[in-house]
Amino acid sequence: MLAWQIAMGADEATGTAPLDRFAASEAAAAARRRPAAATPAPHPSPPPSKAPASPRTPSPTARGQTSEDAPLGAAEAAALGNRAAGACGTLEELRAALESFDGCPLKQTATNLVFGDGNPAADVMLIGEAPGRDEDMQGKPFVGVSGQLLDRMMGFIGLNRERFYITNVLYWRPPGNRTPTDAEVAACRPFIARHIQLVRPKILLLVGGKSAKSLLGTEQGITKLRGRWFDYDAGGEVGTLPALATFHPAYLLRSPAMKRLAWRDLLSLQRRMRDLDLIDGDTADTPNG
Repeated sequence: MLAWQIAMGADEATGTAPLDRFAASEAAAAARRRPAAATPAPHPSPPPSKAPASPRTPSPTARGQTSEDAPLGAAEAAALGNRAAGACGTLEELRAALESFDGCPLKQTATNLVFGDGNPAADVMLIGEAPGRDEDMQGKPFVGVSGQLLDRMMGFIGLNRERFYITNVLYWRPPGNRTPTDAEVAACRPFIARHIQLVRPKILLLVGGKSAKSLLGTEQGITKLRGRWFDYDAGGEVGTLPALATFHPAYLLRSPAMKRLAWRDLLSLQRRMRDLDLIDGDTADTPNG
């Protein structure tokens, strides 16, 4: 049983008391139904008698699940996200909109919303894939082992979290750190698009395959995307931003030989920043390991 729970993502204790998430979801569904229930409906006239219908499999509603209880579909969640994100004029409003957003099922299994970290006024914005265990516990992106490696990597070109802003395409941890589904990414995509518009960076660094594929609208893998510059259309007053794809530091920890390619990507980022007069200097530190 313990092995099964770990496989399903229940691999850590997040509190000292059990939490009935089924009861919480039922309470949320009841809250959504309450405004409609407050207005009494007219008493319907009795239907005409007819022969009993043949037995059939009951629908989800007949089994006690109302349409308000059912999870949102991908299209419905994306539409809801577009409306919620589009109405936000500040990062604080965007965070509040995510906290009240129910279109991504990952929210039901995560401990914390992982929104962003660093300097929101910085010229460079890093966008990763999804939070991990440490990020879920602390509510901040890239704070675990892979985040420490990323900080060292950025430090080699003179950048720290006071000089860049960082977030993920997903704001909640997938159970067991599994790969996010396309539906989960689609539900969060309106928020990351608005996130970019509100930060208004000069350069995007897309960290990992899921991030690059989602924002660039391609099915190519990260090995083909990394090291290449793309034009990301942020829309609105922000316009088109240069975007560079690179490996996720978690992948580099598993495949140390690929660090040399990631180093080339960072040098490319440094050159682009220099071309845009975002940094001074002609050299970067040489990484060790």
